[in-house]
Amino acid sequence: MNKKEKVTFVIKTLQDLYPEIPIPLDHKDPYTLLVAVLLSAQSTDVRVNKITPLLFEKADNPYDMVKLTVEEIKDIIRPVGLSPMKSKGIHGLSKILIEEHNGKVPMDLEALERLPAVGHKTASVVISQAFGIPAFPVDTHIHRLMYRWGFTNGKNVMQTEKDAKRLFPKELWNDLHLQIIWYGREYSPARAWDLEKDIITNQIGRKTVINDYYKK
Repeated sequence: MNKKEKVTFVIKTLQDLYPEIPIPLDHKDPYTLLVAVLLSAQSTDVRVNKITPLLFEKADNPYDMVKLTVEEIKDIIRPVGLSPMKSKGIHGLSKILIEEHNGKVPMDLEALERLPAVGHKTASVVISQAFGIPAFPVDTHIHRLMYRWGFTNGKNVMQTEKDAKRLFPKELWNDLHLQIIWYGREYSPARAWDLEKDIITNQIGRKTVINDYYKK
């Protein structure tokens, strides 16, 4: 297969496997999604989904969140890890949303990236999943699979994002972002990887990756 055929194969396979794509993080609006994505850094979606109901019971909007102290937020979110940084970020961004955005999450990537503790990936997830604006956030699953499939050199996530945006049609970015995450978890994990079950990598994978697999 040439690269164009490989891209077509990936899109069709993912659409067949995931015709409906659930968003992994539980939320009810852009603000709760923003907080949940921030909390998910170096944690798991399962753990975050256990903690966010406890936090959102006390504050599910920026106006209530700023009424809590940073210490109160930190005590609630401690199980997700990095709680000192994340609690300051949640409190700080809530204050800025009130002061600069009328309590609303902005539909703008650069404005989101200016918020405390909000990086490019978090901002991209929010604009794609909360507002439907095309973006291609790259997490560890997407970074790993794009390399295994021979679509990027794997040097860094920013390069992987550029390669993904160049290869895949813009109107599919938001769906593909989630489809690749689910595929990575179910068929092509970092650990306990079974190439025989990994439909896509088995068909189009980078030769060095497949050779390394069989050398184990």
